[in-house]
Amino acid sequence: MPRKIAGSVLVALSLACGVEVDRNSVRSERPGSSLADGSMIPDSRPVVLFLGTSLTAGLGVPNEQAYPAVVQEMIDSVRLNFRVVNAGVSGETSAGGLRRIDWLLREPLSVLVLELGANDGLRGQSIAAMRRNLQEIIDRTRTSHPDARVVIAGMQAPPNMGDRYTAEFRNTFVSLARDNSAALIPFLLDGVGGDRELNQGDGIHPTAEGHRLVAESVWLVLEGVLREVALER
Repeated sequence: MPRKIAGSVLVALSLACGVEVDRNSVRSERPGSSLADGSMIPDSRPVVLFLGTSLTAGLGVPNEQAYPAVVQEMIDSVRLNFRVVNAGVSGETSAGGLRRIDWLLREPLSVLVLELGANDGLRGQSIAAMRRNLQEIIDRTRTSHPDARVVIAGMQAPPNMGDRYTAEFRNTFVSLARDNSAALIPFLLDGVGGDRELNQGDGIHPTAEGHRLVAESVWLVLEGVLREVALER
C-alpha cells in the first residue's frame, strides 16, 4: 500500500467494510434484453465474475459507477463478448466468499476476479486460514469450470498489524497468483487509497472518479486475459 496511506485510515476501513448485506446479492452489469411482451432474452455471454468486498460492491456510489460496471464499459468499448457479474458484498471475508462460491459458479464463468482478503487482514485474522479459503475458491472454480482464468486482486494489511503480519499478508496474494498460474493486480487501490479527493467522506471508499481509476488498474491486467480467452473460444 502506498506509504502515504495513514494507519488510521486503514483501521477505519475495517469498520467501514464491516457492514453486512445479503450474501447472495449479485448483479449483472448488463441484464438481458427485453422482448416486446416484456419477457427477457437471457444473456448467454461468458461471465467475468467479480467476487469481493464493499470495494467491489461499490458502497456509496450508484451501481453503474462501481468499478466492475466501468470495466463492463471498457469490455464493450473494445467489442469483447463478455458479461460482468458483480458479486461484491460489504463486510465480506475470504470465508464468506467460500460459502457463496458454489452458488455463484452456476454462471457460465470464463474469468474469476478474486477481490477478497482485505477484511481478513483488517480484522487481524489468520493469514494461513485466509490463504486456504482463497485457494479453495480457486479450486472449486476450476473444478466447475476447468478452462476458467483467475485474476487475483492484491490487497495490503494496515501497518498497525506489525511488519511481519503485513509482509506475509501482502506476499500471500503474490504466491497465490504464482502457484495457481493466475494473473495478479498488485494492489487494487493503487493511486486511489489515501487520496482524499478520490475517496468518499469516510476517507476509505472510492468516489466515482476513484472507482474509474480502480477500473483502469484492473483493466491493465484483465484486458490481456480476456483477449486470450476470446482467441481460445
